[in-house]
Amino acid sequence: MPEPTSSRSGFIAAIVSAQVMVQIGAFTLPALLPQYIDRWNLSKTEAGWLIGIFFAAYVATVPVLVALTDRVPTRRVYMVGAGCTLVSHLGFALFADGFWSGFALRAIAGIGWAGAYMPGLRAIADTLEGNAQSRAVSLHAAGVGIAGAASFAVAGVIAALLGPAAAFLFGAIAAAGAGVIAWNIMPARLAMRPTAAKPGALLDFRPVFRNRRAMAWIAGYTVHTWELAALRAWGVTFLTAAAARLGSAWWMPDPTVLFTTAGLVGIVVSVTGNETAQRHGRLRVVVTAMSAASVLSMLAGWTIGVSMLLATAMVVLWNATIYIDSSALTAGTVQAADPALRGATMGLHSMAGYTGGFLGPLGVGLALDWAGDDVVLGWGLGFGHLAFVTLTGLYVLRRLGRDPG
Repeated sequence: MPEPTSSRSGFIAAIVSAQVMVQIGAFTLPALLPQYIDRWNLSKTEAGWLIGIFFAAYVATVPVLVALTDRVPTRRVYMVGAGCTLVSHLGFALFADGFWSGFALRAIAGIGWAGAYMPGLRAIADTLEGNAQSRAVSLHAAGVGIAGAASFAVAGVIAALLGPAAAFLFGAIAAAGAGVIAWNIMPARLAMRPTAAKPGALLDFRPVFRNRRAMAWIAGYTVHTWELAALRAWGVTFLTAAAARLGSAWWMPDPTVLFTTAGLVGIVVSVTGNETAQRHGRLRVVVTAMSAASVLSMLAGWTIGVSMLLATAMVVLWNATIYIDSSALTAGTVQAADPALRGATMGLHSMAGYTGGFLGPLGVGLALDWAGDDVVLGWGLGFGHLAFVTLTGLYVLRRLGRDPG
C-alpha cells in the first residue's frame, strides 16, 4: 500500500531539518578565516589547507559511508556523520590552538559531512521517483544551501558577541540535534532495493563508470563544487580585504552578512534553475550557467582594485551564477543512476565533486601567496584560474553525454 503523501512529506521535512542543523556550522571557519589567519599567523596556503582538508577527508570516506547505505540502514551511517560533526565543532571550540590541531579537527568535520550529506539525500531519494524525486532533491539542496549560507552570518554574529569558540559550540549543539532527529525518523531496517548489492562489490565503482549519463553529470558537479568551494572558502576574506583596501560605506553590513546574502540569493537561483531545467532541458541550463560563471570568475578578483560596492556586487552575482546548475547537476546524477547502484553512484558523485572542493580553496591560497604583496594580482589570479577549470569540466560533460538530460 503506498505511503500517504502527508506522511511522506513529513519525513522529507524532518530529513531536510536534520540536514540544516548538521550543516549550520559547516562554514564557521571560512566565515572567521580572517581572524584565524591573524591569530594563528597562517600563510594563505595554510589557510587553504584548513578549508580544503574538510573536502579531502570527505572524499576519502564518502565512498565507504555512502556505498554502505546499499547494505545497512541509512540511519546508522547518518549517526556516524552527525557524531563526527559534533566532535569537530566541539574540539574547535575547546582545544584548537594552531594549524595542526585545526587541520585534524577539520578532517573530522569532513568525515562527518560524508556520513550526513549524501546518506540524508539517499533517505529522501529512496521514497520518490521521477519529477517528484527531482523536486525533493531540489528541496534538500535548498535546505542545505540555506543552512550553509546562514552559517556565515550566524558565525559572524555569535563570534562578535561571544567569541569564535561560541560560534563553534553552537554548531556542535546543532549537530547533536540533527542526530536526534535522524535516530527517530529514519528507518531502523535496510530499505528494500530493486536488486540486492552483490557480495564483495561495496567499493566496486566500475558499473558506475560505465554509466556515461551519470558520469557526465558527475563531471559537471566536480567543477561546480571546485568553483563553489573556492568562493565559499575565500569570499568573506576577499570582502574583508576589499573593505580594508578601499573602505566600506557606513550602511554596508559585515562581510559575513554580505556573504550570507550572496548565499541566500544563490539558493533561490538554484531552485529556479532546477525548475527551468525540467522545462527547457538540463543540459541547456548547465551550459549557460557554467559559461556565465567562467566569465564572472575571470572578472571578480580584479574588482578589489576598483570599488568595494563593485566587489560585493560581483561576488553576489558570481555566486548566484554558480548556483544556477547546483540542483540540476545532482538531480541529473540521481535520475541517471541504476536504482540498484544509487548509493554507489551518489558516493562517486560526492567523491568526485568534493575532490574539486579540496582543490578550489587550496588553489586560491597558492595564488595569493605567489602574488605576495600584490593584492589585486593575487585575487585576480586566485579567482580567475577557476574559469579554465569550469570550461574544462563543461567540455568533459558534453563529451560524455551528448544528451544527458
